Amino acid sequence: MKKGRLEAFSDGVIAVIITIMVLELHVPHGDNIRDLIPVIPVFVSYILSFVNVGIYWNNHHHMLYAAEKINGSVLWANLNLLFWLSLIPFVTDWMGENHFARWPVILYGCVLIMTGISYTILCNQLIRAAGPDSPLAVALGRDWKGRLSVIIYAVAILLAFINPLLGFGLYVVVGVMWFIPDRRIEKTVIESSASE
Repeated sequence: MKKGRLEAFSDGVIAVIITIMVLELHVPHGDNIRDLIPVIPVFVSYILSFVNVGIYWNNHHHMLYAAEKINGSVLWANLNLLFWLSLIPFVTDWMGENHFARWPVILYGCVLIMTGISYTILCNQLIRAAGPDSPLAVALGRDWKGRLSVIIYAVAILLAFINPLLGFGLYVVVGVMWFIPDRRIEKTVIESSASE
C-alpha cells in the first residue's frame, strides 16, 4: 500500500486537534491586563498540549518518511494513535479550567501515556511491515526515549495523586525531552541512501 493517504489523513486530523485546542482559549471579559490572570492556567495547558501534539506530528512525519511499506495493521495502529491524540483537547481544557486539580491532571496523564503507548505500537507495526533490518528499525533501535517517556508518565500520574503540580511538572519534563526533534530517523535514512 502507498503511504500518501495515511500521511494526509493523519496531518488533517492533527490540524483539527490543534484547531480545537485553540478554540478553547476564550477571551476574558475586560480590558485590563489583570483580566488575563484567570486564563493563565488554560493558556499554560494549551502550550504544553500544543508542544505535545507538535512533537507527535514531527516524529510521525519522520517515521512515515522512513517507512517503506504499510499494511492494514499499520493503518489500525495509526488510527489508535490518532484516537488518543484526539482526546488531548478535552483533557487540556478540563485541566486548565480547573487550575491543575488532581483528577484533571491524572486524566491528562492517562491520555499522554496511552498516546505514548500507541505511538510505540505504530512504530512496531511499521518495523514489522518493513523488516528488522529496515532503515526505520535501525534508526529507532531500542527507542529508549519512547520507553522512558511512558515510565515518566506513569510516575507523574502516581505523583499527581499526592500533588498534581508534581505530575504536571513531569509532563513538562517529557515535553522538553522530546522538544528537540529526534534526528535518528533522518540520519539513518540519509546514510542508507548514500550507501546505495
